[in-house]
Amino acid sequence: MPIITNIDVMLARRKMSSGELAQKVGITPANLSVLKCGKARAVRLSTLESLCKALDCQPGDLLEYRPDE
Repeated sequence: MPIITNIDVMLARRKMSSGELAQKVGITPANLSVLKCGKARAVRLSTLESLCKALDCQPGDLLEYRPDE
């Protein structure tokens, strides 16, 4: 899939655990894991907004487009 999520990168930069982020965003750790590994088919804008707020970042910091070779 050409859309890459960089949630792990932002978690490391913020020195935050996945469990802490899931709690701040209001989603289950399992759903956060699906987002982190790129298996999600869709992301609600409200979830993206909550992720950005919790990680103090922009949507472009979390999502990246890499075209298929």
